[in-house]
Amino acid sequence: MDDRAEPQERELRVGVVGVGQRADLATLANRPGLARVVSCADPSPRGQGDARRLFGADVTVRERYEEMLDDDLDAVFVLTPDDLHTQPALFFLEAGIAVFVEKPLAITLADCDALLSAAFRTRTRLYVGHNLRHLPMLRQVRALIDTGAIGRVRAVWCRHFVGHGGDFYFKDWHAERARTTGLLLQKGAHDLDVMHWLAGGYTRNVVAQGTLAVYGGNPRRAEQAPPEHERMPDWFDPEIWPPSKLRDLNPVIDVEDLSMMLGRLDNGVLTSYQQCHFTPDYWRNYTVIGDEGRLENFGDGIDGDPATIKVWNRHRSGFRDDADLVVPVAAAAEGLHGGADRSLVEEFLRFAAAGGPTETSPVAAREAVAAAAAATTSLRAHGTPVDVPALDPALLAYFDHHQAGPAPRPLGGHQAVAEAGRGAGGEAREPRP
Repeated sequence: MDDRAEPQERELRVGVVGVGQRADLATLANRPGLARVVSCADPSPRGQGDARRLFGADVTVRERYEEMLDDDLDAVFVLTPDDLHTQPALFFLEAGIAVFVEKPLAITLADCDALLSAAFRTRTRLYVGHNLRHLPMLRQVRALIDTGAIGRVRAVWCRHFVGHGGDFYFKDWHAERARTTGLLLQKGAHDLDVMHWLAGGYTRNVVAQGTLAVYGGNPRRAEQAPPEHERMPDWFDPEIWPPSKLRDLNPVIDVEDLSMMLGRLDNGVLTSYQQCHFTPDYWRNYTVIGDEGRLENFGDGIDGDPATIKVWNRHRSGFRDDADLVVPVAAAAEGLHGGADRSLVEEFLRFAAAGGPTETSPVAAREAVAAAAAATTSLRAHGTPVDVPALDPALLAYFDHHQAGPAPRPLGGHQAVAEAGRGAGGEAREPRP
């Protein structure tokens, strides 16, 4: 990726919106000479305290992200809960500040398209945190596909065993449709993006089935939310088994804990995605079938553990464990998600400073949400087939060219703030943390 728009002239000044469970990601942006986190915004006392702990006593800490425009930022990480991504991301895009949005890009297709449209109109760089594209195991899978190890891809399957689903997704806001749309979107956006990436296309039609099979009957908390200062690591206990023994679940649980979807991509590839939140093990298994073989991973390396990719592509047989090609993927020496997070942040900082191609894509992030939202509609309509709307061709062309293009006349300071504070119809927008 050498076609940078311009060399970096100074250390980037970086902001963080939402200093919660995922804030550790932004600590990777503190790179002397390249970037430094100088400003954070979070409405909670715990988030504000964590900002100082993670980024140092000199970091500017604010309650409202709108105040961060006074901090001369070059780039910002939006690490809020999923349903709170859109407003701060739009705000900073309007202000001309490069934006990193944690996945999923948004919880509705309309919000995704609003974000892409804003980035297109303002020519402000938008980046989405689909870190699995940087996961060593999946990069090796992609390399095997690219070298023709299994011929032309015809099908991609993913089984996602979410062994800690009860603790991770059913004790707080993740369990509510209003906050996530559903776990096929919130949790599945990663996998759907990977499946699109490996298959070389985007989903255009889906059917799905799902149910709340286990966690609908577990005892729930009386209050609407966990105490303000608590986060998932505070209550997580991997020793509780079986899942029916979990207590203190969210009072509102209206998402599915078991989901299955089938998709047809625009290039004819068929996909299958299965997600279960009460398995004893926690990992992802991808199977990619071509017209000259198939490959499959055993272990995924996300927690830094080793993984193995097996390829069967020499001859037909019955079951045999001795694959024709075995590719070990070493455990990561350090770093979150097998080192993928560090690579993700490095790419964002380079992109924010210089532009150019990236492994991740706002269009791909939009397509993952679009497929997941359509599948959620299907499963809640008892498996009715649902078409996935395609993106506006003008937006597709812009992002296919890595968001390169002449910048329109920029909005001046106070004008930018005023425009960013208004909705699509010109009405005043409520500020959101």
